[in-house]
Amino acid sequence: MGEILLSTAYLPPVSYIAAIHHSDILKIEKYENYIKQSYRNRCNIMTSNGLLSLSIPVNKVDGNHTLLKDIRISYLSNWQMNHWRAIESAYNKSPFFLYYRDDLERFYKHSYEFLIDYNTDLLNLLLKKLNISVDIEYSEAFSPISNDENDYRYRISPKLDIDLNNFPHYYQVFEAKHGFIPDLSIIDLLFNEGPQAKNYFLK
Repeated sequence: MGEILLSTAYLPPVSYIAAIHHSDILKIEKYENYIKQSYRNRCNIMTSNGLLSLSIPVNKVDGNHTLLKDIRISYLSNWQMNHWRAIESAYNKSPFFLYYRDDLERFYKHSYEFLIDYNTDLLNLLLKKLNISVDIEYSEAFSPISNDENDYRYRISPKLDIDLNNFPHYYQVFEAKHGFIPDLSIIDLLFNEGPQAKNYFLK
């Protein structure tokens, strides 16, 4: 148990939640430079057509040197409607979609200025539905990258290969068509396993 350091993430992958599950305190990094093509503003879901990446458009006030805490969400496109339609289409036949639908849908009807605020409020909802209790704090300064086993900021990334043995099988809606796909967004596990989703992290 103890404290874990993570970057912010949009509808984070199962591995992100697994790391939190074994911790008492989650510290979210606010002072790193924003990194593109990461889970900070994107997630992966499984649709009838295969893997789909959903990405929140953002504004970087200082280009690639913009601190994460200053990243603003862009609403020039109607990404909220597009994301929700994709989620609904992918999971409306899952066993527990209707059970969680209303709580999640409100995040696609309400605007947030900053990405980190949106992600954290969404994470709090997901952890509550998973019955995972953890204290969430923000970093007060940037900590150098380390090999500390509790520093997961750059160890959970869509660019890194994953160990398939770390992800036990669970039912997925389009498994018959695409096979079992590990480490999707936590909503994939939640919609398919419901209240039993927490037990997945004990395996």
